[in-house]
Amino acid sequence: MKIPKIALTVFATIHLATSFTTPTFRKSLDFKLQVASVTVESKANAINGFESPPIVPFGGSARPQDEPDKTIVGGKGVGLQEMSRIGVEVPPGFTLTTPLCQLFQESGDLTPELWDMVKESVERVEKDMGKKYGDKENPLLFSCRSGAAVSMPGMMDTVLNIGLNSDTVEGLAKATGNPRFAYDAFRRLLDMYGDVVLGIEHDAFEEKMEQIKDEEGVFDDTELSVDALKRLTVEYKKVYTDHGMEFPEDPYDQLKSCVRAVFGSWMADRAIKYRQINNIENLIGTACNIQTMVFGNMGERSGTGVAFSRDPGTGENKLYGEYLINAQGEDVVAGIRTPEPISRMKAVLPAAYDQFLDNVEKLENHFGDMQDVEFTVENEKLWMLQCRSGKRTGKAAFNIAVDLVQEGLSSKEDALLKIESDHVDQMLHPEFPESVLSSAQYKDNVLGTGLPGGPGAAVGKIVLSTEEAEKMKENGESVILVRENTSPEDVGGMWAAEGILTQRGGMTSHAAVVARGWGKTCVCGLGALSINEEAQTVHFAGSDKVFKAGDVISLNGSTGEVIGLEVSTSQPSLGGALGEVLGWADDVADSLKVLANADSGPDATKAVELGAKGIGLCRTEHMFFEKERLPVVRKWILKGEGLSELQEFQRQDFREILKAMNDKPVTIRLLDPPLHEFLPRLEQCNAEMAESVGFGSDVEGLKARIEGMHEENPMLGLRGVRLGLTRPELSEMQVQAIMDAACDLVEADPENKPFPRIMVPLAGSIAEYERQAKTVKRVAEQVKKDRGLDIKYEIGTMMEVPRLTLVADQIASLKDEDGGSLCDFFSYGTNDLTQMTLGISRDDAGAFIPEYIASGICEADPFVTIDTEGVGFLVRKSAAAGRSASADLSLSVCGEHGGDPASIAFFDSVGLNYVSCSPFRVPVARLAAGQAAVKRMKGGDTTTAEERVKNF
Repeated sequence: MKIPKIALTVFATIHLATSFTTPTFRKSLDFKLQVASVTVESKANAINGFESPPIVPFGGSARPQDEPDKTIVGGKGVGLQEMSRIGVEVPPGFTLTTPLCQLFQESGDLTPELWDMVKESVERVEKDMGKKYGDKENPLLFSCRSGAAVSMPGMMDTVLNIGLNSDTVEGLAKATGNPRFAYDAFRRLLDMYGDVVLGIEHDAFEEKMEQIKDEEGVFDDTELSVDALKRLTVEYKKVYTDHGMEFPEDPYDQLKSCVRAVFGSWMADRAIKYRQINNIENLIGTACNIQTMVFGNMGERSGTGVAFSRDPGTGENKLYGEYLINAQGEDVVAGIRTPEPISRMKAVLPAAYDQFLDNVEKLENHFGDMQDVEFTVENEKLWMLQCRSGKRTGKAAFNIAVDLVQEGLSSKEDALLKIESDHVDQMLHPEFPESVLSSAQYKDNVLGTGLPGGPGAAVGKIVLSTEEAEKMKENGESVILVRENTSPEDVGGMWAAEGILTQRGGMTSHAAVVARGWGKTCVCGLGALSINEEAQTVHFAGSDKVFKAGDVISLNGSTGEVIGLEVSTSQPSLGGALGEVLGWADDVADSLKVLANADSGPDATKAVELGAKGIGLCRTEHMFFEKERLPVVRKWILKGEGLSELQEFQRQDFREILKAMNDKPVTIRLLDPPLHEFLPRLEQCNAEMAESVGFGSDVEGLKARIEGMHEENPMLGLRGVRLGLTRPELSEMQVQAIMDAACDLVEADPENKPFPRIMVPLAGSIAEYERQAKTVKRVAEQVKKDRGLDIKYEIGTMMEVPRLTLVADQIASLKDEDGGSLCDFFSYGTNDLTQMTLGISRDDAGAFIPEYIASGICEADPFVTIDTEGVGFLVRKSAAAGRSASADLSLSVCGEHGGDPASIAFFDSVGLNYVSCSPFRVPVARLAAGQAAVKRMKGGDTTTAEERVKNF
């Protein structure tokens, strides 16, 4: 038996730092709410320190809020307020705001004064509807739904038909003249209340349902007679008794318990996991919406549905959705019955359908975005239950953005903000190429076709449980989660899986909605699929083969096809709507430019294809690890021989990279890592190894030499600029190779415009940098003189040692003997700068950083998202100091943070010139850079980058 969910919430506060709010955010809001004396006139000031009302009415006689705050009333609350404002009819109700959720988490309940306010809010709805809550003649009923600021579909709780009991169900039957409907609603409440509020397993109720259906000889619950439904409510009450519990007959006891359950579901495991997966942070909690029940299960002239104003899978501008006749909303979302396409509603409920189309168009025009709506038709009258910006795939997101701009519903800047970084990732995910789709091997192995619930292509091993999916993912295996239908409890397995396959459920089922939001491939509603969990097998009708857990299948999320073998995939191109929208991002005024970290010609070519404006970091050491080069590198390290051969390797590499970039800047870092990284381990030293590195047969001599180079802490030892100063021939060789490569290109074609930028790594003092920079300049100028070519080049430093950031102005002002600049750019190596500033090894941080985040010591992994208060302070301070000393100083980032959207927003606020990241993060960074600039300007900051740098 499960522990009642209300009881669990008392203990949920231990998780607050992780999944509720971060420490900084909690401190800034200081929601230590205390209730003052309450009167109807002073509701807005009912909670000390809370400027807006803790309970906000909507619909009916309520005046819509002028500017509803999503962080306070939640996404659903905003939608209800805005629908009321523009004349879209919603069932009246009220929203318990998100700060009350935090109050509940901290104290385990709301105060008596707040419960009094709930009762007053109910009385307002009673007047609007002409009914009484708990009335035995014509009862008013409510739904209770969660609604956080960020949509979390299916992750938190909902209860419908609140207020029904042994007396009011008879009143509802008489008032409507439809006893079958009344008892159907009552059995639903008994099921949902037991599951959601008390934690009784849903299967316990489902067993009773199946028992009654068998007795009646029917297949579908809609076929049950009123007498059968009455017996079912009796059986459902026995479930409570069997679990040592009792269903509350008092309507207000029901309502209070449901509110507690919804607020408590904010800390449910599935909700926590969903927020962690989607990086949802800094939310106060969920709001709780109490709304008048309208009924789609009153017969053949009633129904319920979910729809999107545009196709959330492709972005096509056509209504996309499903509905069920004689049903309630949870039937559609949960996949309990397979719904009908929304277009068929026109034939059975024409007036409601026409009104629905009008409402959807009105909402999309109002919000300027694709809408996700839920609705109910009660005896041919349409009611809109909620609206929100719809979750969509990457493909849909970019197509919708372009269409909204072309249709005049959105500016380019606003359309940019509707795209998420994950949407870009999805567009770069694998797909099945046309040559494969048309092949006999593909066509002959299609096992069945379901509904295309989520985008792209997925290949993996069959798993039948969430736990197994997560376990296999941790072991590096690709899996397809196969389920009868998914529920919010499956969220971990859905995230771990490459694709999701379900037997039941439609295009708006839980599986499809969550999969589309995450860009996961999904095929749902495949009725030909049968699953035997006990035998760990699956079978497809029409196929002779029985598939076992662990067998490989492939899913086509575009067609809904399931293929009984591993199908090869390909990478999509960066064109169409994706390319157009990223072009908008590039064109945003005063936005960061995006360069790439690339170490070879092919990498550089790929970076250009993905929109990089140059190379911000070329790591020369990566060129040394190739099989034929490593012995040469080792011979130079151990014997001081073979440097000219290395120089030729480097010259060839630099030529390819500079050619791929043509006139774009290429920032090349001189050798940085400690030399031991290139050397063999002692156990690898044998006669063959000794011969290859110039030691002949002297294996012991080789071992002694390697042992003699041992460092206790090599990452802070002989590396970076220290290598260049102690073994100057290395730096001289690399600079000559760079400049010769540039000259080679110009000699081959005068139209070539190579632009190398030579970067000195790991300098910690002015003297270190100055000496190395002079060496670089001397060699570069000598090559130019010898080759008779005026090659443009720059010299700068990688800012990664905290001490150097403190003397940035002196570094930026360094000159050579002729008065020429010795430092043209700062490029922040935020990986090492973070390590040294925090005193944390990036390689070992995984052992404790997750625990630090969970306990609230830090808000995010500092090696993923920049530590703005510490590392960020050094970046701001040194950027301002450097630019004050040299007005033309270029400022940039080349660490992993250069591809992180949150970090990019910070770098934009500093006023840097560009960020650099791995080639495949370039599209994400381009979007993030454009969005950061748009948000900054919309926030009222119209300063230039130069002004922002100086504003430190």
